[in-house]
Amino acid sequence: MPRGRTCVIRFDAAKLSELMANELARQNVTSDSARHVVASLIQTSLRGVDSHGINLFPHYCRGVVAGRVNPRPNIHVSRGGASTAMVDADHAFGHHAGAVAMEEAMALARQSGMGAASVRNSTHFAAAAYFGLMAAECDFLGFAFTNADALVKAFGAKEAFFGTNPICFTAPLHDEGPYCLDMATSLVSWNRINNFRREKRNIPEHWGFDADGHSVTDPGKATSLNPAGGYKGYGLGMMVEVLCAILAGGPIGKDIPPMYTLPLGSNKRRVSHFFAALDISRFVEPAVFRKNLQAVVDRVRSMPPLSDGGAVMVAGDPEKISLARRTNEGIPIHDAQYSEFLELNREFQGALLA
Repeated sequence: MPRGRTCVIRFDAAKLSELMANELARQNVTSDSARHVVASLIQTSLRGVDSHGINLFPHYCRGVVAGRVNPRPNIHVSRGGASTAMVDADHAFGHHAGAVAMEEAMALARQSGMGAASVRNSTHFAAAAYFGLMAAECDFLGFAFTNADALVKAFGAKEAFFGTNPICFTAPLHDEGPYCLDMATSLVSWNRINNFRREKRNIPEHWGFDADGHSVTDPGKATSLNPAGGYKGYGLGMMVEVLCAILAGGPIGKDIPPMYTLPLGSNKRRVSHFFAALDISRFVEPAVFRKNLQAVVDRVRSMPPLSDGGAVMVAGDPEKISLARRTNEGIPIHDAQYSEFLELNREFQGALLA
């Protein structure tokens, strides 16, 4: 297949889901883990967040083979009180551990109004929105956070200290899918840098820095990322570190093995997460809440755009547009990443759209 083409290959989401589940089963991954990994990656790619979607699947499979990810974990949940829980992930896929934790947070919230679950000994959990949407679709406000290996340059320093440490907040709407804010505390995610590197494209200035702390446009020279909003994003990144690593007793970003650069089987990553769910009904009728928030969203969207043909959006709108389009057109994938799927199993050819 010719090299250099970008996003011209498309997968059928349903067929790809089946083949991904089959591949994980072949690698002795439990059905619960496989279900959440596949659901998360497919949902994320359909929503247009390619940095955290199906592109990660071959890497995850390599992690299982190398022993970094536990394919058959014994995830342990212990409650610390009426509204808190600790989850030991046993090095499971973060998608599975995160889903267990969010389900526990929602169960606690049903009893006490708000529930929070801390997770230790986990792995990369992909898009935080997957967990936040779980909560919002059940009429909770959802919160999801994770720490990660050091990739974001400390403000005023040359080197990275914290991870991209994303923040996700979700809330139900009346006329459409939930409101969803899912953002890294860096200007962009590291996987987005990887996408540009794979596609042989330069990154915009100030996305990444070299080892001396200088801005670069060559993604291959980037060793750290810019915090979003300068010192403000840097501060939010530390807040996430406290909620995740410090609360769970796990390693901070600077001490987590890199996701990509070390041999995958060298040691466990011990990533930490934090999830919370707030029961809207303890404050206001959920139907009233949904209508009121919908009114705010609609008012924002109705504001005059800055330029002709533009659109004023709220968080999650681009993802909703992508979801509608890709559900019909399929999930695009770059040639090089498609080749990684074929290296796993030639059967992935069967998921291509005609």
